[in-house]
Amino acid sequence: MAQSKHGGRKLGQSNKMTALVVDDNMINRTIHHRLLDNLGIENEVVSNGKEAVDIHYSGKMFDLILMDMDMPIMNGIEATKKLREMGIRSVIAGVSSRAMEEEIREFMEAGLDDYQEKPLTMSKLVSIIHKING
Repeated sequence: MAQSKHGGRKLGQSNKMTALVVDDNMINRTIHHRLLDNLGIENEVVSNGKEAVDIHYSGKMFDLILMDMDMPIMNGIEATKKLREMGIRSVIAGVSSRAMEEEIREFMEAGLDDYQEKPLTMSKLVSIIHKING
């Protein structure tokens, strides 16, 4: 299979969609992990933006990245900018409790494909996934 539009897979890898959950809050990581699991999406979790960048430096690729905004070490805006600078074409969806229009705009301008306000629900997640499959 050739590489997908969003750059997630290489030849010989499974057809299964993959996702990375990036959130410093353990409860949110667990909720997002379970929502993805329920949809049959293989996923990994990390707790800050630097870990998200590092996992990509190690050669791993994902179809979808669920990115929190406020995290220690490297926040979601910085991590999204860095991933885009690295040429990562995964769908990156910001998932945050921030509702200020200016903050959301800054996050989107960093390179997000989508933004969803927390709490992430199954219907919000399905909406994000339609952007990948659409």
